[in-house]
Amino acid sequence: MNNRLFEVAGPPALILMWSSAFIAGIIGVGAAPPMLVLFARFGIAGALLILLVLVTGTPWPRGKVLGHSVIAGLLMQMVQFGAFYTAMGEHVSAAVISLVQGLSPVVIAVFAGLLGETVTSRQWLGFGIGGLGVGLAVVDQSSFSLAGLLLCLLGLAGLSLGTVYQKRFTPGVDPKAGTAVHVAVSAPFAGILAVLTDAFHISDPGRFAGSMVWMVLINSMGAFLLLNTMFQRWDTTRVGRLFFATPVVTAIMAWLIIDQPVGPVTVAGLTLGVLGLILASRRAVPPAVSAAPADPVPVATPAVPAGR
Repeated sequence: MNNRLFEVAGPPALILMWSSAFIAGIIGVGAAPPMLVLFARFGIAGALLILLVLVTGTPWPRGKVLGHSVIAGLLMQMVQFGAFYTAMGEHVSAAVISLVQGLSPVVIAVFAGLLGETVTSRQWLGFGIGGLGVGLAVVDQSSFSLAGLLLCLLGLAGLSLGTVYQKRFTPGVDPKAGTAVHVAVSAPFAGILAVLTDAFHISDPGRFAGSMVWMVLINSMGAFLLLNTMFQRWDTTRVGRLFFATPVVTAIMAWLIIDQPVGPVTVAGLTLGVLGLILASRRAVPPAVSAAPADPVPVATPAVPAGR
């Protein structure tokens, strides 16, 4: 994709696709048990992504890198969505889940030091305001249990730690191959949990099929291919702060599509979240050079890491 087009269209496309996953998940879990929904999603998407990798001749990760890809995939796919979908099965709303997940930029920023990335004071201020907004909006939601909230926090941990782990240990893996590994290795775990919980009853085949088509093509394939491409091109905090926008978009989608109300306190919290996103997105402007030296000293070009 053209770099300029990617810079302009990539972030809003990811936010829309990521936000829609919460709505599709609520619809899917309303028609079938959470682990069956996940097993079908991971199984179908994994098969399609493997086919895509084979057709395009994309190289697979090997050795230790493959092992790291498996760990990152289990965190970002199985842990994140296993927890979130189970919370949906406990009647936690899409808005609450997306709002808790909106804290991921803060968690990612805390661990960003592991990657040697610099977070400016302005960005920290943005993260703090955004996190406060998310917390305020969550407090306004009454339709969740303690178990549901803990599941949301577990999903948040899976996404945040998986994001940092992937950026740290698999930066050179092709997004198509990486996404295929992430989804494919998660399918057996979801299947085992579905068997253990005897979760194979589909109450509404039409809704189940419709949500599955959306989750496979748009969420598991489109969103994660785009997300993993961003990880290759941008630093972790730049990608992570996009998740501050998903609670707003998800709340609007939930209101329009599945008729979930949005109260005034939630609106205030979402507003703070957007403000935090704006502040966290701004970087300090480097000081201008007043004059070029007459005889510049040659500087050695740093080596490019393998796989970049």
